[in-house]
Amino acid sequence: MTGAPPFADRHDAGRQLAAHLTDPARVAAVPLGPGALVLGLPRGGVLVAAPVAAALRATLDVVAVRKLGVPGRPELAMGALAAVGEEVETVRSDDVLARVDVDDDAAAEVHRAELVELRRRRAAYRGDRPPPAVAGRTVVLVDDGLATGATMRAALAAVRRAGPAAVVVAVPVGSAGACAGLAADEVVCLVTPRPFGAVGRWYADFGQATDDEVRAALAAPPT
Repeated sequence: MTGAPPFADRHDAGRQLAAHLTDPARVAAVPLGPGALVLGLPRGGVLVAAPVAAALRATLDVVAVRKLGVPGRPELAMGALAAVGEEVETVRSDDVLARVDVDDDAAAEVHRAELVELRRRRAAYRGDRPPPAVAGRTVVLVDDGLATGATMRAALAAVRRAGPAAVVVAVPVGSAGACAGLAADEVVCLVTPRPFGAVGRWYADFGQATDDEVRAALAAPPT
C-alpha cells in the first residue's frame, strides 16, 4: 500500500460507510431507513456502526460474536460463535480446518472458553436489556473489517434464525473472498484491496477498542 490508509480510525470508517449507505445515487438492493436495526460486532464493529445508525436514524444494538481460534494459532479462525438472544450459533471455517490438524479435545476447549467470553461480553454490553427485536425488520450488520469472514458468517446465522425481513452486511474494508462469500441480501464493502493482509493495515489508528467504548456507543442518545 502506498500513501495514507483509507480510514483514519473506526469513527472515520463509520462516517465514510454511513455516507455511502445514505448516498441518494447509490443503487441499493435493500432499502434502508429509520425502521432498520443496525447491529455492530464487538468490539470495533460497534464503533463503526454508531455513525451508520445515526445517519440512517435507525436503532443501534450489538450482536455478540467470538472467533474460534486454532489452538496455538489464535489469530487463525477455525470458526466462530454468535448470539442475538439466548440461542448461540456456531459456524466452521472448513477451508481452515482442511489445512490444519486440530485435536478434538483442544477444539472443544476453545469452544468452551469462547462461549464463556461471549456470554460475559453480552452481559457487559447489554446488562438487563432484552435482546433487540429482529423479526420482520431490515438488519444491517456492521464490523470494522472482514479478513476470513468467520465471525460475520456466525452473526448472519444468528440473525437469520430470528426471522428478519432482510440482512445487509456493511463494512469499510474486507478481503474480496470474505465479502463475496456472505449469504446476505446485500453486501457493502467500501474497499476490497488486493493483497489484503490484515484489517488493521487499512487504518491509520487501529488501537484495541474497549468494553467501555462499546457501552458508551450503545448508550449514546440517537442523533
